[in-house]
Amino acid sequence: MIKYYEIIKAPIITEQSQKMIEAANTYTFKVDKKANKIEIKNAIEEIFKVKVLRVNTTNVKKKFKRMGKYEGYKPAYKKAMVTLVEGDKIDAFTI
Repeated sequence: MIKYYEIIKAPIITEQSQKMIEAANTYTFKVDKKANKIEIKNAIEEIFKVKVLRVNTTNVKKKFKRMGKYEGYKPAYKKAMVTLVEGDKIDAFTI
């Protein structure tokens, strides 16, 4: 059995993602690095009970950050932009 909650890690809620929701009904999630588009689509449809139109993915590389004398890297992750059918929405993103 596929564990959908292991594929979808967390929603990404930023100013840019809120604009994408309003303009194109596109929601952004952090997903498992090994997940493909079909698995992501099935997970979103099962968890939120919506119809997915399209899934776009991108691998976000690790970034160098410094806080005072300490320095390190923010971890890399995979990001999925999920476009829903017109009329569907995910209530978890409303603030």
